[in-house]
Amino acid sequence: MQVALVIPNYNHVVAIEATLEKLARLELPCYLINDGSDDATRHLLTSLAQRYSWVILLHHPFNRGKGAAVTTGLRAAYRDGYSHALQVDADGQHNLDDIPAMLARAEENPEALISGLPQYDESVPKIRFYARYLTHFWVWVETLSFDIQDSMCGFRVYPLAVTEQLFLTTALGERMDFDTEIMVRLHWQGVRVIHLPTRVIYPEDGISHFQGLWDNLRISAMHTRLFFGMLRRLPGKIIGIGGSNRDESDSHWSSIGERGSYLGIKLLASSYKLGGHWLCRAIMYPVILYFFLTGRNARKASLEFLNRVKAFDPEHPQLQGDLGWQHGLKHFFSFGNAALDRIDAWCDRIQLSQVDFPNRALLADRLEAGQGAVLLVSHLGNLELCRAISVHQKKVKVNVMVLTDNAENFNRVLKQLNPDSSVNLIQVSELGPSTSMLLQQKIEDGELVVIAGDRTSSSSQGRVIYAPFMGESAPFPQGPFILAGLLDCPVYLMFCLREQGRYVVHLETFSNTLKGPRKGRMQRLEVAVNHYSARLEYFARREPLQWFNFFDFWRKDDIQRANSQGKNRTDK
Repeated sequence: MQVALVIPNYNHVVAIEATLEKLARLELPCYLINDGSDDATRHLLTSLAQRYSWVILLHHPFNRGKGAAVTTGLRAAYRDGYSHALQVDADGQHNLDDIPAMLARAEENPEALISGLPQYDESVPKIRFYARYLTHFWVWVETLSFDIQDSMCGFRVYPLAVTEQLFLTTALGERMDFDTEIMVRLHWQGVRVIHLPTRVIYPEDGISHFQGLWDNLRISAMHTRLFFGMLRRLPGKIIGIGGSNRDESDSHWSSIGERGSYLGIKLLASSYKLGGHWLCRAIMYPVILYFFLTGRNARKASLEFLNRVKAFDPEHPQLQGDLGWQHGLKHFFSFGNAALDRIDAWCDRIQLSQVDFPNRALLADRLEAGQGAVLLVSHLGNLELCRAISVHQKKVKVNVMVLTDNAENFNRVLKQLNPDSSVNLIQVSELGPSTSMLLQQKIEDGELVVIAGDRTSSSSQGRVIYAPFMGESAPFPQGPFILAGLLDCPVYLMFCLREQGRYVVHLETFSNTLKGPRKGRMQRLEVAVNHYSARLEYFARREPLQWFNFFDFWRKDDIQRANSQGKNRTDK
């Protein structure tokens, strides 16, 4: 990956020198665009370009706007052979210490647009802070997704090939409308947007070039164009491919992405606090309908699973008649209703009188003695409800292993909903030695460790065990069961389902310990995974509409790995 910096400048004299001094350590070429600045600024920029050999100064003869300046820099970098460009503002707003993390993420995802997700301090003008949410709303409408969390931050890494293709086919706004428009249009082209939190400040001596009336008119016109552009694309999305231009049928589930998961739960959380269930449903059901219409692979996976259940039980009360789209839609809405249960659980609004928990003593007695344990769970039923009710009467810390990039974001939303929450989400990409050391301390402190055993991670390909599930062997990850053995403590199975209008928690002893000598470890793992898959199948057949793995669960791991290796060879 070859990266260049792009910095637009119009009369910014206060911070540009300090900005270049901080950027010098990166040893990256920098396209500094003088966007028709006054003589004093032009002379300063010329002297800086002479001082720093890695700075390439480009001039606009008159002020054309920030978007035009960024475009000039991006196109110049592309013509000079660079694959990516990092856009940085000249006014000192951005935290340049985050650049290595942004470049690392771009290295991992070379086809994605990497954008800062602003974390503001008290210096941000309130009117700007709240006005951003109006733009957020329109961007979500224009993209029909929550993929873009912030479209106005000018701190981002562009993949230049696809960006140049956009420049050749579309006339973009050249002023304050540029940042939002280019991000939306790249999203339309199937470019994945990845956000990284970054601190943004508004310096006391900073200069704003926002032209209140004219820029607001430009931005309004831009959103109008994008809205009608969305309407033109809508029929094709409904009857066609779905949320992006990428074919996801051959992808590992984790590479497909959780479509708007963090922004979706944040929006639901805010709606919940404002208007309760009725407002949540008013917002959520249209979104679920959209995901159902555009999620071809998820619809296919749903119908395949439901047909497998029906093959075992042709008279299943939830699967009457020939299975079709209406059963799939009901399956999707069941997932949405589980999201409301999740928020109720997070806010401690589910009372014990609403819950049947016949084997509560299995866990309660151990926790009372200050001893930790492992809970093996799944994406059947409501994982959040399981951990909330299991400790409803005791403030026991619950640590949940998650395989997403949004753990910290979810933790923040959780704390907003319930400041007294004792749930801690821990992001992991691989269940390795460092993870086991962290969790061993949790167990010794009398805490619970919750691990889902039904999803492989992108890093676990090749480290799976096949076990019978719904009439065919399916890959299950070794990691959760290896980790449970390293922790050397009792392991329990837990499923929480909605049955006949009530919450029912099924708690079972899985093993007193999965630890044992190295010899025979694979046999022990196979026995454990087969036990787990059998119990998962049993409960999934009881409540099939609460199965929330909307991907090809039986896809062979070696095929996924071969596709991944083939893609890597193609990319090189």
